[in-house]
Amino acid sequence: AQAALARIHQPPLVSAQQTQHLTMLNARKKILKEKGAAPSPLEEEVAKALFDIEVSPSSDIKADLRDIVICNAQDFEVKNRTALIIHFPFRVWKNVQKIQGRLIRELEKKFSKKHVVFVAQRT
Repeated sequence: AQAALARIHQPPLVSAQQTQHLTMLNARKKILKEKGAAPSPLEEEVAKALFDIEVSPSSDIKADLRDIVICNAQDFEVKNRTALIIHFPFRVWKNVQKIQGRLIRELEKKFSKKHVVFVAQRT
């Protein structure tokens, strides 16, 4: 009977591929697009980076990131570097402004050789 109980309480084994798929689904919730428009690969990458920062145990801005979503992301060539422009819906802009210094620092670590710029998108 104890062996049967032990089998019931064991956590299910999850493959690395399933974990990656779950991470992409959760990161996809960070993108707010109009009426089912497909996100670009860059937008998915930014959403995944935001999600990674949110779930990292050492992050001091994880509570603030919970409500933040993006609506657009684009690369912009500036002189000899690339700028990553991230558009946020206006309703989350106040939360973004509270943590922008720390969030920019984290995103610039993840997207090396890119400047990160935040823009509010009017709705």
